[in-house]
Amino acid sequence: MEVTRYTPDKASQWDAFVRSAKNATFLHLRGYLDYHSDRFADNSLIFRRNGKAIALLPANRVDNTLFSHQGLTYGGFLTQAAHFGMEDMMEVGDALKAYVAETGIDTLVYKPVPHIYHTYPAEEDLYLMFRLKAQIATSGLSSVIDIENRAPFNENAKRAVKHATAQGVAIEQSTDFAAFWKILSEVLHKRHGVAPVHTIDEIEMLHKRFPEQIRLYTATCNGEIVAGTVLYDTGRVAHTQYIAASEQGRSLKALPLLFKRILENECRGNRYFDFGISTENGGLTLNTGLDRQKYGMGGRGVVYNSYIVKF
Repeated sequence: MEVTRYTPDKASQWDAFVRSAKNATFLHLRGYLDYHSDRFADNSLIFRRNGKAIALLPANRVDNTLFSHQGLTYGGFLTQAAHFGMEDMMEVGDALKAYVAETGIDTLVYKPVPHIYHTYPAEEDLYLMFRLKAQIATSGLSSVIDIENRAPFNENAKRAVKHATAQGVAIEQSTDFAAFWKILSEVLHKRHGVAPVHTIDEIEMLHKRFPEQIRLYTATCNGEIVAGTVLYDTGRVAHTQYIAASEQGRSLKALPLLFKRILENECRGNRYFDFGISTENGGLTLNTGLDRQKYGMGGRGVVYNSYIVKF
């Protein structure tokens, strides 16, 4: 087994492997991973046996810690369905231990790809974490809808849909990221004192690179955007990367109508709809209001854990 660091000349090989992996999404393609290369020191790894890649690890390094990957919601070992089993994962784990010993890394922070994103069972890495004596570092609770077996909207959500409809709220796909970013930035600053992870220039650039996978849906009233969501569509999962509503949008109860229309009309090729996490402080705090809102629209819990390994 050979472990080598990713370099830009290997981009086409990397992307070809990602496209055939059983647990990878477009976020693992170099066109997405590298957009924030100025903020993260890439230390992605390629694991080869007899010269053939059998696993990838999107990663970055900070001092003596290897992260998988700080710029992604999920990273994890990427593997293929054919010719890769638990023994192969154990061999990859041994190769990783040898690599970190040679390079002075003493800690791994590991974010596996949640099972809903897998196109074929791919949790060998979780057993490897156990064997490496990993501890849970963070735990995020996400709200997910099984589109093939949807739980109905509850009465509060149904009333919100009726109210928004009566007020003339219209739902459409949009490319006006700037108008939505203004609402999103104001909401995040007011409620949490933070800015969106992506700048407006970055999200517009990523939308141009992945126009089918990154889409904006908005709720408008009298021609003005009052709420919206940016969907990341991985094929198997439609994930709300951002959700926001202005004060007017909240008064109009625009979001339940927005998501009702999306679920009915925009997710025919998806198995799951992932609202994203409703937890803060690494999972120690549950935003009960946010969780209750997603629950009312049919969301049920899927856990996003991250792990820490000391070598």
